[in-house]
Parts: sequence; C-alpha cells; structure tokens
Amino acid sequence: MEIVLVLLGSYLIGAIPFSYLIARLWKGVDIRKLGSGNVGSTNVWRNVGPAAGLLAYGCDCGKGVLAVLLAGLLGDPKLMVLAACGVLVGHSWSVFLGFKGGKMVATGSGVILAMAPIVALGTAPIWLLALFLSKYVSVASIVAAVVVPVGMYIFSPEPLFLAFSIVLALATIVKHIPNIKRLSQGTEPKVSWLGRRYNTRGR
Repeated sequence: MEIVLVLLGSYLIGAIPFSYLIARLWKGVDIRKLGSGNVGSTNVWRNVGPAAGLLAYGCDCGKGVLAVLLAGLLGDPKLMVLAACGVLVGHSWSVFLGFKGGKMVATGSGVILAMAPIVALGTAPIWLLALFLSKYVSVASIVAAVVVPVGMYIFSPEPLFLAFSIVLALATIVKHIPNIKRLSQGTEPKVSWLGRRYNTRGR
C-alpha cells in the first residue's frame, strides 16, 4: 500500500502544471501555443518574461523536492526513488494536460536536491557555465544531466540514487532529442536573458 500511495501521490504532485498555470495567470496565454510549445520554465522565460520563468522553475523544482522529502519520511531509499520517478512522470505526462508536459530538467533538479544536496549544488555552477559558453539552455541541461551521475558516484553512499541518476540522465537526453536535432540544423534558439514573445508555435 505504501508503494501505491507514494507513486500516486508523487505523480499528482508532479502533474501540477505550474508553467502552464503561471503563463495563464501572468499573461493570459497558453504556453503550449508559444515558442517551443514546451510546458517548462525556459519557454515561460522566453515568452512571458524572466520573473515568470524563474517562478515556474522554482515551482517545478519544488515539486521534485517535496515528493522525495515526503517519501523520505518513511525511511526507505527505495520509496524515495519511486517518488522521484512518480513526480517526474507526472511532470512530463500530466493528467491535467492530456498526458503531456515538460522535459524533467527543473523537477529533476529538485529531485536531486532532495536526494543529494551536494550533488545538486555542485552541478548548478556547471549548468551555468555550460549555458554561458554555449548560449543554449538545452546544451546546459544535457551537460548537467551527464554530470549528475558522476557526482552521485563520488558523493552519494546510496547505490539506488546512483542508478536513478543514470536513468534520469538518459531520460533527459531522450526528452531533448528535438533540441539536439535543432542544434544540428542551426535552428535551436539561444538564451534570451530578457525573454521574448512568440506569436506562433516555435520550430
């Protein structure tokens, strides 16, 4: 019963579409019809503004932290991993958005922060450096996803967390395949620090 409750509860936490809700409340727009069409903080940043994007990131990250910490109260690392899986599935395939959603990066960072704070805090400057050098959020996200398992191997004493981080890295890369294709074609949008607005669905 604990497993069912953890999976269901974490899925519902993850399924709350904060990026969609913030864009609706902030500017009255459907973020799914703007820019890349992704229900994530980067798309909110670009199309609604930096403040809205940061709020969306914080809320999506918070989902991951909350789900894993609640499961951690039960004292079983396996339940924490199940909660992490549940919240990420909820975020990426939200029942409230027709089983569509974001790309796991913000919520995944929250999950890692709850599991191994030192790994999350160590990965953050690497993500920022990759963003600064490449000017692509997608590149920074992929780099961070690859770095996390290395950090888990070095700093986390829990083998389940390492295994989870490897799966998360692979899932993040898969979710970014459209971005990788656009990068190869030279059509991936670079970061816009002040945000920008699209009138139609992006490429």
